[in-house]
Amino acid sequence: IRNKRIGVAKRILNDLAKERKPLGKKFYTSASAQILNTLESAESNAKQKNIDTQKLFVKIAKADKGYKFIRPKTSAKFRGRRGKITNIEIVLEER
Repeated sequence: IRNKRIGVAKRILNDLAKERKPLGKKFYTSASAQILNTLESAESNAKQKNIDTQKLFVKIAKADKGYKFIRPKTSAKFRGRRGKITNIEIVLEER
């Protein structure tokens, strides 16, 4: 979605989340839904700063590794499950 207009990027992520068009041979539904949520948040932040949303492009879109943690134990298991955090960064630019 880098270097694409915000409307085109939202359409690509929406198609992936609703399993209409695959990326390669996979859909990545949960990841694309989270990225779409972050993109909509960035767009609303731009509206709040009085930036024209028709001229917005995605300048940077990246996902970095976050920290790992252990989820609490359940009553059936004696060990907790490991969880991972991913940091999503989206930077919009007006052109």
